[in-house]
Amino acid sequence: MDPVSVGLLVALAGGAGGEVGRQAWAGLSALVRRPFGRGDGGQAPAVSSGEAELMRLATDSGDQGRAQALSTALAVRAAVDEDFRTHLTAWQEQAKLVRTGDGAVTNTISGGTQNGPVLQGRDFSNLTFTTPPPPSLGAPGDSTSDSTR
Repeated sequence: MDPVSVGLLVALAGGAGGEVGRQAWAGLSALVRRPFGRGDGGQAPAVSSGEAELMRLATDSGDQGRAQALSTALAVRAAVDEDFRTHLTAWQEQAKLVRTGDGAVTNTISGGTQNGPVLQGRDFSNLTFTTPPPPSLGAPGDSTSDSTR
């Protein structure tokens, strides 16, 4: 099983992805709080459930180290708890649909001259441009045209 992306955990803990992101974080929280599956011995394994790491990341959502600790705890628990691994894999598939800003961007500009600001990136919102439009060249014979000066 692939480890849960640290970038995804940081983004979700920080509230990225809007309502879908909040639902993904709530789903992970509920999954982590589930009791361990019981093995042949009937006792829970002596590894972290991930709950402490989840809570630490929730209190400091930008901390990459805390996100890495949670990712590690999830991977270890998945290695010893088959039921958890199955549910975590399903959660990861759903979490891939959340737009968190974590991912590749391809930008292309073609087809002539761009008269104004051009942004390249991903997930822009609330933008305002105050750049004035380019000056008009004027029509031939017009007093502002270069040909009549």
